[in-house]
Amino acid sequence: MIAEAALQEDVDVVGLSILSGAHMALTPRVLELLKSNGQTNVKVFVGGIIPDEDLSRLKEMGVTGVYGPGSSTEDIVRDIKKAMAG
Repeated sequence: MIAEAALQEDVDVVGLSILSGAHMALTPRVLELLKSNGQTNVKVFVGGIIPDEDLSRLKEMGVTGVYGPGSSTEDIVRDIKKAMAG
């Protein structure tokens, strides 16, 4: 549903908030579906309860930004603007 909504709305960014610990299952699937829709330019940001050991793996998959609890909204907005400008 996320990838389909992103396609219908022609978005540039998708943000996933995953507090269940399922980020290593859900994120790759969303990335796969975005790619299959031809949306390889869509930037994906993930927030939630994410162990440090998963950060590099998420980045390797193609996630643009990863944010844990207590992340500043200002930092997230800055990173999204930076990703869209470059």
